[in-house]
Amino acid sequence: MTKVELLAPAGDLERLKIAIMYGADAVYVGGQIFGLRAAAKNFTLEELEEAVKFAHHRGVKVFVTANIIPHNDDLYELPDYLKKLEFIGIDAVIVSDPGTFSIVKEAVPNMEVHISTQANNANYRTLQFWHKQGAKRVVLARELSFNEINEMREKTPADLELEAFIHGAMCISYSGRCLLSNYMANRDANRGECAQPCRWKYALVEEKRPGEYMPVYEDERGTYIMNAKDLCMINHIDKAIKAGIKSLKIEGRMKTTYYVATVVRAYRKAIDSYLKSPQNWTCPPELYEELQKASHREFTTGFYFEKPGKDEHLYSDHSYVRNYEFIGMVLEGDKGNGLTVVEQRNRFYKGDKIEVLSPRDEIIYTTIENMWDEAGNEIEVAPHPKQIVKMKLNCKLKPYDILRKERVD
Repeated sequence: MTKVELLAPAGDLERLKIAIMYGADAVYVGGQIFGLRAAAKNFTLEELEEAVKFAHHRGVKVFVTANIIPHNDDLYELPDYLKKLEFIGIDAVIVSDPGTFSIVKEAVPNMEVHISTQANNANYRTLQFWHKQGAKRVVLARELSFNEINEMREKTPADLELEAFIHGAMCISYSGRCLLSNYMANRDANRGECAQPCRWKYALVEEKRPGEYMPVYEDERGTYIMNAKDLCMINHIDKAIKAGIKSLKIEGRMKTTYYVATVVRAYRKAIDSYLKSPQNWTCPPELYEELQKASHREFTTGFYFEKPGKDEHLYSDHSYVRNYEFIGMVLEGDKGNGLTVVEQRNRFYKGDKIEVLSPRDEIIYTTIENMWDEAGNEIEVAPHPKQIVKMKLNCKLKPYDILRKERVD
């Protein structure tokens, strides 16, 4: 069976390493220019160089986003930037604009080019067009069903790769082409500065009744009329692979390290379980449960089976479900002294019952028996961000293992 790629987001170097350690076959990142996540930390050229070395050493590819919808002034730096990416060893650039595409072909003709979902890739003729121009891969619009994707695969060259989102936030605007942010917050969503106004709370006001807020749908104070649920296709990995999708993409370059680890691990295990035994496959239920332990909105299957109806939006709230806290990352396992070295991420206490998320192993359940700070002083609580703590556990852990505990509100 053709190898399927699990493509993960990475907002910075730590998240890139975590995505790779937890099972990604490829990662997509943003440089400090030309990407659509201006609020993310993103990567300097030096960090990109380190990222490529880390990834390639483990057989993982690195793709860089250059998918803004550029204005004239944005174009002048692009050729030199692309040549630097090529020198570093980036595996592909992701673009949405034909002008940007033409500059890539002129400046770095051997660079692999992927066409972003921002280009509204919603029919097979569009895919045929991009293939003729020299694109290696097209990221499909989110508004497509499996039936449409099957037809697109049948009517496009076999060497054109299809990539599709399988998990993460859904944008209310067509394939992310948002104008609301620019209009309401003077932040251009198509140049990486989206303020996410589709998540804001709205009410209806009649012009001759200022100050009288009438509900749009179901709450007396207003409703989040454009607040989509999160996409989750883990139970339908088999259908995505059978549809000919080469790369299964997780949304979320703004997401946390813990989110990346949890989601990538779950999809890695789902894909591997399908490839191992594709006949009559069903997703192990514990993997869906794992996804609910990461920050999320309610889940939906988006457009894959039918056009979403009113139940695919959240009308009463725009907040995330956060049932678990990421409390620490293992820096050093037990080296014979019975102690594990952890970098703190959220407050935890001696005696806490915790869970350990590991790239390949099953979930470990344990209790923090004792803790010491860097100076060797015994402590009852670790309250300081990124505090280094030595702890005694009844299990052996490894670097990049993640500690979490259930929230108690």
